[in-house]
Amino acid sequence: MAVSWEDQGIILAVRRFGEHDAIITLLTENQGRHAGIVKGGSDKRGRGVLQPGNLVKAWWRARLDEHLGTYTVESLRPFAAEAMSSGDVLAGLTALCSMVEATLPEREPHAAVYRHTLHLLEHLGVPGWEAHYVLWELALLRDMGYGLDLTVCAATGVKEDLAYVSPRSGRAVSRAAAEPYVPRLLSLPAFLRDESELAGPAEIAQGLALTGHFFEAHVFRPHRQAEPASRTRFVDRFRT
Repeated sequence: MAVSWEDQGIILAVRRFGEHDAIITLLTENQGRHAGIVKGGSDKRGRGVLQPGNLVKAWWRARLDEHLGTYTVESLRPFAAEAMSSGDVLAGLTALCSMVEATLPEREPHAAVYRHTLHLLEHLGVPGWEAHYVLWELALLRDMGYGLDLTVCAATGVKEDLAYVSPRSGRAVSRAAAEPYVPRLLSLPAFLRDESELAGPAEIAQGLALTGHFFEAHVFRPHRQAEPASRTRFVDRFRT
């Protein structure tokens, strides 16, 4: 007996399979990161829908649950086309997709990640979206079990004037307590403590350096992976 399900999904990656087909990876609301074959996915009509970042309705079917299976997809919102008007937005969308593809295990539900990712896609290009991207990476770390504590100083317990983060514990450190150790600590930009704070390119770069450190320490290095090139290119846009 065949197995099947239907769900909404965000396309993370697309690669050609044979002459006419494609293998796509989706981040679905209930099935997690899940791959499958789309018949005719490499044809002109299929390529229009099958772009990383697009939201689709997906029907998956296979003879056995462990098989790759096949997808039938229907476009719900073409986020990739909407991002084409801005190089920065397109870079953010591409980084987002590649980070989910590189970090989440296959076929493991991560409904919170799906919701956060869809919310970010809906707000790409809105003023302040770059800060929301950094907050999205923090949420991804948290969902994977590597959440940072940015609410209280690890050394003194105070909640004021938090300016740094321990690269080992992921806990905030106040400016006063950090004074002897500043070269060893990571900067904590103000917008990560208070979302009402404005974030310019320098603060976004600090936020991406912070999340990037913990992805490297907990995800990429232990699995002998490199950071996705699309994220590196996105980070480079904020370096002065």
